[in-house]
Amino acid sequence: MTCSAARRHLPSPSRRAFASRATASASAEAAAETAAEAPAKTERRKRVLSGVQPTGSIHLGNYFGAIKNWVDLQEEFDAFYCVVDLHAITPGNHDAAALKASTRSSAAIYLAAGLDPEKSNVFVQSHVAAHSELCWLLNCATPIGWLEKMIQARSISHWSPYDRFKEKARKAGEDVSVGLLDYPVLMAADILLYNADVVPVGEDQRQHLELTRDVAARVNNLYGGNKWKKLGPKKGDGARAPSGRFRGGDVLKVPEAYIPKAGARVMSLTDGTSKMSKSNPAEGSRINVLDSPDEIAKKIKRCKTDAFEGLEFRNPDRPEATNLLTMYQLCTELSEEEVIAACGDMRWGDFKPALTEAVIEHLRPIQSRYDEIVSEEGYLDGVLKRGADAANEVAEKTVADVRDAMGFLPRSA
Repeated sequence: MTCSAARRHLPSPSRRAFASRATASASAEAAAETAAEAPAKTERRKRVLSGVQPTGSIHLGNYFGAIKNWVDLQEEFDAFYCVVDLHAITPGNHDAAALKASTRSSAAIYLAAGLDPEKSNVFVQSHVAAHSELCWLLNCATPIGWLEKMIQARSISHWSPYDRFKEKARKAGEDVSVGLLDYPVLMAADILLYNADVVPVGEDQRQHLELTRDVAARVNNLYGGNKWKKLGPKKGDGARAPSGRFRGGDVLKVPEAYIPKAGARVMSLTDGTSKMSKSNPAEGSRINVLDSPDEIAKKIKRCKTDAFEGLEFRNPDRPEATNLLTMYQLCTELSEEEVIAACGDMRWGDFKPALTEAVIEHLRPIQSRYDEIVSEEGYLDGVLKRGADAANEVAEKTVADVRDAMGFLPRSA
């Protein structure tokens, strides 16, 4: 073959470049058309997880300290909110009938307060079996010294893990349960099951979240990374964990604390230095979300005040004044400056009726919606069923990955 013939059979550099550009141009046009036709990929919203025990009645402290914040968070996060009924039995001597009734009531209050089933997954903790299973798996990775340390160290907060354990142990006497010591691990399981990015925490819960983070980090160290990767083939579908992701890396997501913007806390009506609590034996120490107007008026009329002139926020010698003004501010949604302008010169005899009216009016629509929810047959059960289905879908993948990383045989379909 002559050189000229060879040249006829070989594309010139300019043609190769043109062909390459043409192919690239066609590919780019095709990609642009595909991108235009395909829906825009939405970024996954961060996930939030929280819950309240159904022991006793939900009070203003629970509502303003937790549930009202959840209503705001559901607009921003992929939200999972549960009634943590498994935690309610940790003392070991609970009233079974009361637990069932208060679990339904708590869920109804969640919805009445503004949680939207279209925006939040609302469910009952015990309806997701993975909570109990993951708790056991985490138990076997958690040094008992970590739990003992939690109940031995006093905190500057008014309701530390030490205080909670000691009070419940005192009530249970000789019948104190293992669950009371172990409930921080169950709390860790609650959070880690849903790969929660953030967890709303108050001052008294920081220690629990730190334990959750420590437990997750320990599981990741013991079973994650290359240790997990070596449990299966390096390539192909066999290299995937039950959740569908490839083995390796962290088994559990380490969550961050979410500090609500509104830092106001509702304290006891009988002691302005103590947190409003369900477990306080004095019913007059708290205002429950479902209290009648007469009950609210009676409790506020009898609440503890002081002998100082006028009203003011944040005077360390006047904790009751701060607490009652804060309650008024939260119920009226006024600023501190507006509250002081309206009430700063009042005497207690004038302020208490104003506070009573503010609380009653704030709770009125919640109580009205609650009555509608509990009277609508099947509605609440339907919401909880849908919430549990969504929760199970996430939780089962998480606990399956943990089982896989820890070396358990896969379950048959």
